[in-house]
Amino acid sequence: MEVEILARRKRGKPLPHWLVVIKDYTYLFAGATLVALAFNLFLYPNRIASGGVVGISTILGYLTGIEPGYIQWGINIPLFVAGVAILGKQFGLKTLVGTVCLPLAVVLTSQLSPVTDNPFLAALFGGVGVGAGLGLVFRGRGSTGGVDLAAQIVHKFTGLRLGLGILIIDGLIVISSAVVFNIELALYALIALFITSKTIDVVQMGMGYAKVAFIISSQQEELRRAILHDLDRGVTRLTATGGYTDRPREMLMCVVNQMEVTKLKELVRRIDPSAFVVVTDANEVLGEGFKVE
Repeated sequence: MEVEILARRKRGKPLPHWLVVIKDYTYLFAGATLVALAFNLFLYPNRIASGGVVGISTILGYLTGIEPGYIQWGINIPLFVAGVAILGKQFGLKTLVGTVCLPLAVVLTSQLSPVTDNPFLAALFGGVGVGAGLGLVFRGRGSTGGVDLAAQIVHKFTGLRLGLGILIIDGLIVISSAVVFNIELALYALIALFITSKTIDVVQMGMGYAKVAFIISSQQEELRRAILHDLDRGVTRLTATGGYTDRPREMLMCVVNQMEVTKLKELVRRIDPSAFVVVTDANEVLGEGFKVE
């Protein structure tokens, strides 16, 4: 594989370590606050237990009358201590801060009035809020502890995959909400849980910020020059093999932003109308000409 890079744009300088730390903790605090707002404005008032420690505190809060933030502290802190004791000191300060910060934000925002009493709207916007908040926490390379820690402890003793462990725990929480509240609210909790997972992906990876184009053409060299000079984008030559002819041939790969897709297609159409082009999403691109995290 031959790689050609056109270094026409200056790559941003890495941030100083102290500024990276400030950015990470800003993400962590902002994310925890957003999760707490979504919980108190949408999920808790409508009894939607959408998984995680937040979902557990919703169920136990209605059963016991205890403030949900205190319940979250009562679950998170022992889990963190157990995690450090069983798994070692791998979680760091950010996990401890997230473990304490989220319940604190829930307590501080608990007096806010709910936005809606419609469970569907609560599941929709609550799921978006929790997903956006957790996405910010993850962008800050942090964690809010809770179910993640529990899944890692279970994995340590049973070998159960982490993703499956989290799915089982969240499933048990939703089932519990069906028993404690009703099946309809459990279904709304599933909607919120699904929306949360999709929103986390959007916050972490973006919404198709860039596109990747794969081009197979008999006019490789002319296309390469046009992409480099007319489109001002780098291009990579990949070696491919024809499935029908079994002959080796070259394929061009080019990453462009959304506004450049039409220009790229017009360029290819002008040079080689018979070219085979595949354009697909690239959720996150780091490097020359694109945002560097």
